[in-house]
Amino acid sequence: MFEQYIGIRSKKVKNIVERGAVKKFALAIGDPHPIYLDEETGKQSRYKNNIAPPTFPRVFDYGVIEGLNLPNKGLIHGEQIYHYERPLFVGEEILCYSEIKDYYEKTGNNGKMGFLVLTSNGKDMQGNTIFTSKQVVIITEAVRKVLMV
Repeated sequence: MFEQYIGIRSKKVKNIVERGAVKKFALAIGDPHPIYLDEETGKQSRYKNNIAPPTFPRVFDYGVIEGLNLPNKGLIHGEQIYHYERPLFVGEEILCYSEIKDYYEKTGNNGKMGFLVLTSNGKDMQGNTIFTSKQVVIITEAVRKVLMV
C-alpha cells in the first residue's frame, strides 16, 4: 500500500528550541527538572546551557512527504524510539526532516494491518546529526479500507 514511498524524504524545515516551548513541554509531561527550566542551572551544568527533554522533538515540524496522505483518525501509534548524539540546547536552530524507511503488512484477527516505519531526523546548522527517532504507525483494516476508496 505504501511501498512506493520507501526512501522518500520531506524537505528540511528549520525549527528553534525555544525556551518557552521547552518550559511548557516539561511542565506538560510532569518533569520540571531545573536543567530544562532554570537558566542558572543550565549555565552551571556540563552543557553550559539549558537542554530540552528527550521527547521534545515530538513538537517539531518535519515537513511534508509529498503524496503521503494519512488520515487524522484511526491510526495507532505503535512505537517510538529516540537516539541522541547530544542534547538539544535551548535557543539553537535545527533542521528537521522525515523519511519513510519501510512498509509491511501482517494479517491478524481483525484483518490486514499495515506498519509504516518513519524516521524523524534533527541536524544542527552545520549538518551534524543531533537526534534520530524511529516511529511505527499501525494502519488498521478499517483505515486501510478508507484509504483504498
